[in-house]
Amino acid sequence: MRINKSIRSWKYPTILLFSIGISSIGAWVYFIALNLIVLDRMGVLAVSGLYILRALSTLFTNIWCGSIIDRMNKKHLMIGLTLFQAVLIGLLPLLSSLWGTYGIVFFISVASSIYEPTSMSYITKLIPVDKRKRFNSLRSLIDSGAFVTGPAMAGMIFMIGTPNFAIYLNAIALFLSAMILLFMPNIEKNDAIETEYERITLQVLKKDWRLVVDFSRKHIYVMIIYLLFSAVMVLATAVDSLEAAFATEVLSLSEGDYGLLVSIAGVGIIVGASINLIVVEKVATSWLIGLGSILVSSGYLIYAFSSTFLMAAVGFFVLSFSMAFINTGFYTFYQNNVPVEVMGRVGSLYGFIEAFFIIIGTMIFGILAELISIRFVVILGTMSMFAVTLILFIFNTQPTKKEYYSEKEQLQASSHN
Repeated sequence: MRINKSIRSWKYPTILLFSIGISSIGAWVYFIALNLIVLDRMGVLAVSGLYILRALSTLFTNIWCGSIIDRMNKKHLMIGLTLFQAVLIGLLPLLSSLWGTYGIVFFISVASSIYEPTSMSYITKLIPVDKRKRFNSLRSLIDSGAFVTGPAMAGMIFMIGTPNFAIYLNAIALFLSAMILLFMPNIEKNDAIETEYERITLQVLKKDWRLVVDFSRKHIYVMIIYLLFSAVMVLATAVDSLEAAFATEVLSLSEGDYGLLVSIAGVGIIVGASINLIVVEKVATSWLIGLGSILVSSGYLIYAFSSTFLMAAVGFFVLSFSMAFINTGFYTFYQNNVPVEVMGRVGSLYGFIEAFFIIIGTMIFGILAELISIRFVVILGTMSMFAVTLILFIFNTQPTKKEYYSEKEQLQASSHN
């Protein structure tokens, strides 16, 4: 009887995880195929433009999308965004103009930027407090699997077809993902959100930004953890932007050796996500974030100070192994401490700030690498990251803040609401 009840309770989370898995693998196939198409037609510089375009689309979107997300039906919005991306991706192979391709890619990225906080809000409403940590660990495992199987599947498709064929397959996969979402429950069917619609004007946006500022002032501890986690992600992205140059120019590794390093990172991600899935219920959320972040920055430090392939491989394995722990911990903390009614606005506005600093940080690291040295900048970045993770660890493990990480406390709070 208990087994049947457990199976029923995981019916919709399993369907949602299946949809996420299809989208995650498809995203890797799309990313690799698009890079090859643009490289073949327009050259290396045009490929660099794709990365800038994705960052700009995030900046453009996150400043306003939260106001829409919190006012719309999440299920319907997720289905609409997925179908919108499927149609636009299906149009990409038909375009020969660089600017036409850039335009389509920009709107695909905009839809993706809106989808992420929308799905976070939907998941928070769908998954009960006591099952969120398990769900997030399963999602980490699926994302980890996509990191390995996505590029491998892209390679297999290129062996039997073309990048254009891969793009079409991805469009079909997204359409399938949208169809799967149709079977998910409409959890907001009886909410006022269904009948109340407010036009998104500049006044509404200002009101929503003030709401986020007020929320941040009232929940200072929650936003400190959020900002520290974001700082780790900003520094990690900036260091990652120099990864290939560091491996080939500083460590003098061949392209084959660098490819092997990436493969070792993939193994680390899978192993870490698998162990995370086993231990997640026994480890406190605070330790998943705190210790996970320390291990991530330690892996980056080992890599930054490495002088041989073996040492660099150890660093790559440690940092990738630890990612599932910190991500599972942070997502659970975020879902349990940010009310779902404002989650879209809070997440998108802070996402805007994070994206802005990622662009600035990546540019600064690139300029410093040219002016000083790649080794110096990578060491500086990883030491800064380690300092931030130490602060995050100290904040996470304070006994007085235990209620922010306790599922029992959250269950009691949700039952009172």
